[in-house]
Amino acid sequence: MQEVITRLQQNNVTSGLAAFSPPGTRPPKIGLAVPENLVLPPGYVRHHQATDDGQRIEAILMFAPDYRPLDANNQPVEIPADRVVPSHLAPPGFPVRSITIPPPRPQ
Repeated sequence: MQEVITRLQQNNVTSGLAAFSPPGTRPPKIGLAVPENLVLPPGYVRHHQATDDGQRIEAILMFAPDYRPLDANNQPVEIPADRVVPSHLAPPGFPVRSITIPPPRPQ
């Protein structure tokens, strides 16, 4: 599959399979697991991912693109470049637990 995607992208194809990164070139983001039934406060979003072999990974907590959190002194808090919320910046009362990436399926 990696060869097919790479060949398509080298030929300037950007749709279909070529819209995706080749397997193994973009590892999943590790972050705080977001329970499915949890209502998120404004400024936070769920980020859904899958493994290269198609297994769903629990959603992780990320900052919304247009959100800038403020500290107790109303000053902007620096957020990670990838917008993944670290445990110390989780919203109050959020259940802090990291996701687990499932092992690859046997071939």
